[in-house]
Amino acid sequence: MPLFALSDTLSVAAQISVDDVSVLRAQGFTVIVCNRPDGEVSDQPKMDDIEAACAAEGILFIRYPVTAIDFPGPDLQGLGALFDDPAQRVLAYCRTGTRCANLWIASRDQDSVSDAVRAAREIGFDLGMALR
Repeated sequence: MPLFALSDTLSVAAQISVDDVSVLRAQGFTVIVCNRPDGEVSDQPKMDDIEAACAAEGILFIRYPVTAIDFPGPDLQGLGALFDDPAQRVLAYCRTGTRCANLWIASRDQDSVSDAVRAAREIGFDLGMALR
């Protein structure tokens, strides 16, 4: 499972599995954020199953599913604060990691957005959602 570090506290990934959760815990992640609504594809693991695996590993699970229609979601400021929390190591996931990267960009303040855009583009993320 490829992980992409966007900052010291935030990494993003494509869809994770229940089995990935213990590996993520071993890598030091303390929070997992799901930015993908249930049911986008038929074989996608359900949030309830990922959340149960997180609870078993002592990882906080946050549901923050968004689509292009409702981007950036109901509490971008709160999500940005979580992404930047120095006491946490956060993994956000969606189908490819792109939504997560766009949410991170959208949560940046004016002084840090250009550096964040550059970092996400270097990884190869399409930032069309955040930059519109």
